[in-house]
Amino acid sequence: MNTPPELNRLDVRSVFGIDSPLKVTAFRERSEHVPDIDPDYRFNREVTLALLAGFEHNRRVMLQGLHGTGKSTHIEQVAARLNWPCVRINLDGHLSRLDLVGRDAVVLRDGQQVTEFQPGIVPWALQRPVALIFDEYDAGRPEIMFVIQRLLERDGQFTLLDQNQVIKPHPQFRLFATSNTVGLGNLNGLYHGAQQLNQAQMDRWNIVATLNQLPPEQEMAIVRARVPSMRDEARQAQLQAMVQFANLTRQGFKVGDLSTLMSPRSLISWAENLDIFGDLQLALYLSFINKGDESERPVLGEYFQRCFDQELGTP
Repeated sequence: MNTPPELNRLDVRSVFGIDSPLKVTAFRERSEHVPDIDPDYRFNREVTLALLAGFEHNRRVMLQGLHGTGKSTHIEQVAARLNWPCVRINLDGHLSRLDLVGRDAVVLRDGQQVTEFQPGIVPWALQRPVALIFDEYDAGRPEIMFVIQRLLERDGQFTLLDQNQVIKPHPQFRLFATSNTVGLGNLNGLYHGAQQLNQAQMDRWNIVATLNQLPPEQEMAIVRARVPSMRDEARQAQLQAMVQFANLTRQGFKVGDLSTLMSPRSLISWAENLDIFGDLQLALYLSFINKGDESERPVLGEYFQRCFDQELGTP
């Protein structure tokens, strides 16, 4: 169908900045579906190696972890440096089986209305050098999950029953997924809508990697990369205290003192809002505190006092 893409080999250490002697396959040319490169992105070594194994060896990789840790972005930034086209699909409640597989549609041919089959995203991606990413994988409805199950076989062919057609995967087709849980459902009440996944399907994922809390130094580096004003030497003590506060909320969540936690995404929003409003406490309320239960504010006030040596007032 399409002209095979030209490939080359990249050195993992020089491209991703992680300690590894590996080399990986990449495309020579970028296409419209290749994500943009974020030059400031910091790669987690374990997760990066897992994703590179997926791209290089056609392994099915699931990336799980807490919300806001940048799971989908991590996959996209690996793909961006490999010039590998990506398509992200969110498995929300509005996605139907027909969206994945395809459906009959009325089209205009030579001035006549005719009915013909329009392929869904799965057969379209399966026939191309594309990395298909299923976001919020553990929120997928059962009828959706059984469509995906056959794709999890390494050389799994996809059957379009209505068309009496069997589609063989393109040699450079890859499959990834992100999830907030590892298929166990909404055990802690944090992720409403997360389903308990069929363990026979979970078993088909070749690699499951975890992306949760980052070391403080890495998290500070990410905030500095996203918010240029935080690179100022005079603001490093403040940034360190902000990261410490975020980590305290995560510990508080684990022991049940808080019903929510500050994700890296919320931490970045705090820094951005601090730039906008010039008020540390107001930015904190707008970025994080107002999202939680008001009864938990004394606990947050204690964390704030510990990190910034000042009382947390009201907005």
